[in-house]
Amino acid sequence: MDDPPSWIAEFTVRPRDFAAHLDAIAGSGRTPVTIGAIADHLAGRAPLPPRPVVLTFDDGFADLPGPTAEALARRGLPATAYLTTGALVPGGRSLLPPAPMMTLARVAELAQHGMEIGSHTVTHAQLDTLSPKALAYELRASRAVLEDALGRPVRHLAYPHGYNSPRVRAMSARAGYETATAVRHALSSDRDERYRIARLIVRRGHTVADVEDWLAGRGARVAPYRDGPKTVGWRWYRRARALLRGPVFAG
Repeated sequence: MDDPPSWIAEFTVRPRDFAAHLDAIAGSGRTPVTIGAIADHLAGRAPLPPRPVVLTFDDGFADLPGPTAEALARRGLPATAYLTTGALVPGGRSLLPPAPMMTLARVAELAQHGMEIGSHTVTHAQLDTLSPKALAYELRASRAVLEDALGRPVRHLAYPHGYNSPRVRAMSARAGYETATAVRHALSSDRDERYRIARLIVRRGHTVADVEDWLAGRGARVAPYRDGPKTVGWRWYRRARALLRGPVFAG
């Protein structure tokens, strides 16, 4: 977007910058793949192609089945879209602040453009602060809605804003997901963990040079690595806050 809502502005890019980022990826010599290909590799079912790169899109904003998917398709770039189902259905419950969102009826269009579909939960809550019952609902209900819309299994999950914990990862596996992506602000690797695959967030201030550095394996740490004291402390603070205020938007 050129003029996004203020709450999401940091995590958006202008259309011309997005096009430049995609051109850098298409010209990098890397092989674009979906998270499904990563899952097959980590499970030992199939090798990855040389120099793979994965593009993911979270939430399901209104541009996704239109200009975003079309820009990817023109360059032959597959991607994985993780959708927050409560924000896409009429009368659905979501913690996402107001923004133009796609509708569930358009999910099939994403698949037609070469996008793989994954779950981004129902409400976009901080999963590591939820009760087991609430967490199970977020994981299972979102997947069921997407599978009903697509008529095929949904195998992959993205934790809202990357928030997860050992319990969240274990319950994601038990819910039937083959992979789950976190954030971690890091490059992934073939040693990465299936239930917290590292990703890099593209922010509004990132340049083509930043994208080119990441494509060359520079400018970010490499996962896997252990959570640091700040991450653990922040998790406990958020859990205590959620006990007082209830589920909180992950953002």
